[in-house]
Amino acid sequence: MPDAIEQRQDFVHPSASHAKKKAPSHFALEPIKAFYIFLAANLIAALFAPIQDCDETFNYWEPTHYLSHGYGLQTWEYSPDYAIRSWFYVGLHAIVGNLRRILPHPTKVGEFYAVRYALAFTCALCQVLFYRVISFTMNSRIGLFFLIATVITPGNFHSATAFLPSSFAMYMSLLGAAAFMNWRGGLKTSWGIWWFAVGGILGWPFAAALSAPFLVEEALFAVVSSKEGFYEAFLRVTRGVTAAFLLVVGDALVNTFFYKKWEMVAWNIVKYNIFSSTGGPDLYGTEPWTFYFRNLTINFNIWFVLALLALPLFLVQKALSSRQYGFQTGLRTVVFLSPFYLWLGIFTLQPHKEERFMYPAYPFLCFNAAVTLHIILNAFGNSDPKTLVGKIPAKLKLFIVTSAIFLSLDLGVARILGLYQNYSAPLKLYTPLGAGVTGEEGLGGRGDSVCFGKEWYRFPSSYFLPRDMHAKFIRSEFRGLLPGEFSEARTGFGLWSGTWLPTSGMNDLNQEDMGKYTDIRQCSFLVDTHYPLNKDPLPPNEPDYIEDTENWEVAKCVPFLDAGNTHLLARVLWVPESNLVPQKYRRQWGEHCLLQRKK
Repeated sequence: MPDAIEQRQDFVHPSASHAKKKAPSHFALEPIKAFYIFLAANLIAALFAPIQDCDETFNYWEPTHYLSHGYGLQTWEYSPDYAIRSWFYVGLHAIVGNLRRILPHPTKVGEFYAVRYALAFTCALCQVLFYRVISFTMNSRIGLFFLIATVITPGNFHSATAFLPSSFAMYMSLLGAAAFMNWRGGLKTSWGIWWFAVGGILGWPFAAALSAPFLVEEALFAVVSSKEGFYEAFLRVTRGVTAAFLLVVGDALVNTFFYKKWEMVAWNIVKYNIFSSTGGPDLYGTEPWTFYFRNLTINFNIWFVLALLALPLFLVQKALSSRQYGFQTGLRTVVFLSPFYLWLGIFTLQPHKEERFMYPAYPFLCFNAAVTLHIILNAFGNSDPKTLVGKIPAKLKLFIVTSAIFLSLDLGVARILGLYQNYSAPLKLYTPLGAGVTGEEGLGGRGDSVCFGKEWYRFPSSYFLPRDMHAKFIRSEFRGLLPGEFSEARTGFGLWSGTWLPTSGMNDLNQEDMGKYTDIRQCSFLVDTHYPLNKDPLPPNEPDYIEDTENWEVAKCVPFLDAGNTHLLARVLWVPESNLVPQKYRRQWGEHCLLQRKK
């Protein structure tokens, strides 16, 4: 059987700078064309992806809005007493939003989407660099399958343009892995360490764990190398670690400016999540060990199954292969396949689980799946009539393979379309207020409040409210800690006093603070959702405000999925509104509404 992986002869460590170049494969796609494909997929996400996690709104969009516009909602993580969020990371995005303000026809909604477009471009650039390295280090067909697995799966739709440290860590993991994998022109260990450090220090510290297999590989080769080789490896690692240390200092200095005290945010995050004596992230819910397996199946369908099979199939293929390349070649492939398993194992063991925690490993999932598909097709392509596979007609083989890929495409598109139609209402609701159209006078005026009760976690951010219109909270049945507001005082040295002034009512125990609520009589607008099929009595703090026509009138309503009365299949995938679909499987709808107080 032909070897399914080791088709390159440029794995030999001592001669890394003299790797042989092969003629381009007919599977090869020019990097610029691959970039356009990645970018197109990411721009679709930037335009249409709903905000899936309220953490994205309150911990990242709101602080960015505060830096740009002087007000916004503040979570306890940004309180100087805890300081577990980096102003360096937020500030980079604020710069992008502010650049949009100097272009023609600036709007706050325009700033929001400008940041998303920038994330789409950055992600595509990182993806194409990883794709390029896969193509010439492993195999052009593996690179092509990586591209397909990335762009047609809902996982990329979720993660590519999410304003989250886990997405940023994903970008940097792509660059870090590309540097470690690329031995052309010499080893790039220093760059690999640097990029993983950027993702860990400015983004999410735990993402640095993805570099472990590559560092183990470097250590193994250093041990078996000559004294000169060991010294060169030591220098490479030292340069990378030194650069990472300087970044830690730089990040600490930026955060010290904002918090007005010395803060190493990356360490604060690790300390809270691992060494906290108050319960840490488990206070916000725990999930069974199957959570990520279910979630990744929904977001990657057959590609997730292929990713799980990558290492076992490679070891079988290696054992059965008639061509022998030696220990080093096989080890490299095992190293490349390991990050996905490492990440999935670590986070499956954690009680507190969220979909976004998997984002840094998404590229490695797609890579593993691409390797598996490559191995399967190599075996499937055997034309020896003495074998079972060889007896299958070539056209039937082609039909089976293309059918599987098109099935994955259909499932991915159905998932993406369903997410947009079912849950994008919060991004469409606030147009009557006039925040998205230059010069247009919307409803209400400066100083008005838009209030949220049970729908507090669906608020997309203050970027969707006109200038000086504030988001407020009224009492609902929720009993956890809601965000407060950054102080708008202008005092002391420097700008943005709200980042360092003492806060009240903040805690890391998720305990309710009554000071976060506003009297509903102070609300000019109110956001609520109405589910017509829900016949259960409503809780006392969550009445149906839409039916309260004496005090409120509808400014705008947008259809919103009634998940409680919709079948699982229709919640997960797009289901057409057709009489051909049995009633049981049809989507049921509610209304997500912006209400205006009657005068």
